[in-house]
Amino acid sequence: MDSVSHAQSASFDFDLSVGDFPVAAKPLKICLLGYRSSPLSGGQGIYLKYLSRALVERGHQVDVISGEPYPELDPRVNLIKLPGLNLFQYYPKQWQAFRLNYLRSLTDLSEYLSVATGGFPEPQTFGRRLAKYFRQNSPRYDVIHDNQSLCYGLLAVAKQGYPLVATFHHPITRDLKLALEAEDSWRMRLLIRRWHSFLGMQKRVVPKLRHVVAVSQVSKEDISRDFKLASDHLGLVYNGIDTEVFVPSKELPRLANTIVCTASADAPLKGLKYLLEALATVRQHNPDIRLILVGRPKPDGDNAKLITQLGLGDIIDIRSDISTEELVGLYQQASIVVCPSLYEGFGLPAGEAMACGTPVISARGGALPEVVGEAGVLVPVADADALAQAINTLMADPCERERLGAAGRARIEQQFSWQVAASQFEQLYLKAINDANG
Repeated sequence: MDSVSHAQSASFDFDLSVGDFPVAAKPLKICLLGYRSSPLSGGQGIYLKYLSRALVERGHQVDVISGEPYPELDPRVNLIKLPGLNLFQYYPKQWQAFRLNYLRSLTDLSEYLSVATGGFPEPQTFGRRLAKYFRQNSPRYDVIHDNQSLCYGLLAVAKQGYPLVATFHHPITRDLKLALEAEDSWRMRLLIRRWHSFLGMQKRVVPKLRHVVAVSQVSKEDISRDFKLASDHLGLVYNGIDTEVFVPSKELPRLANTIVCTASADAPLKGLKYLLEALATVRQHNPDIRLILVGRPKPDGDNAKLITQLGLGDIIDIRSDISTEELVGLYQQASIVVCPSLYEGFGLPAGEAMACGTPVISARGGALPEVVGEAGVLVPVADADALAQAINTLMADPCERERLGAAGRARIEQQFSWQVAASQFEQLYLKAINDANG
């Protein structure tokens, strides 16, 4: 069956509860896709790392096809490198990275020209390389699972008869909306729109995919609305948390008055501005307060300027490009982890911190309340005063911090497991295979 031509008329109101579909009678050969997949690049790399491992542990053979920067994978998972230009490694001088050999490839040239003019072409150019790879090699896979590239290349691959599943972490339409609201300069607003121009591609591709999965209920609802999909045309599989890596520590002491915040992107969406403003207020009452910021604020960005303006440079320790082990150590030692995001499709940092037994204060952005539940402190989004009050209150109450830490660990163990996610995806893979063969 042509899985593209029937997409818009097909009904895929599927329930992904464990047990609805039989366990695969034989191991599947699964291909996971990622246009940039390093865990240091954000949640998508973490997703590929753990989902691929969980699928292998269920007995399946898993390949990951990825662009640069490449993922960290279990040794049992095969990585097929599909290199792009990775021009953002040259930030802020990407335009100076031109090479004459780019002229030999329309894909390379278009990627360079797009980046040089403020665009983000990686999902689309990854799709072009992916389609070429499949044309030239015709690899055998039982199912292909895309990790939010949502690119034209997927449609080309689907036309070759491969059953296809796609994970849609969160609609980037939200990123665009929040970025535009935070910017007054018309020139910068043009650049923001230019950067997000890949959304046009995604809006054309998503309705043609038969099996799309969101990672939270709020993300599912937003995708349905922003991408003109009926809500029952989307599945839901929550992300997992590695509860064997993200664990409470019996050896490392908690660092007094220490907040940890992970902000993988220096964008308004992450709400770092409101944590910085809250930190300035908290400091008036608690001069010993400290923030360890895991991320890389742009030297000339709004957050870096705000740190200087508020005089917070001496109490903020910025860490970037750290290993998973270092991140776990930071969570284990933090007094509190704060997640100030205005929107998250899932909220891995909150879940990982909770798995480490660390109390979490979180904004009610996107799916964060679904992850945190009653095992953390929830505050309104974009409310520095509420955030400051929550920090002051929790810092002053060690018993409540201990209670929330234990409750958070229990919640993650009970409700967010990669093993459960892999089992649910296995069921969906079988459905996609059955539909493609029907």
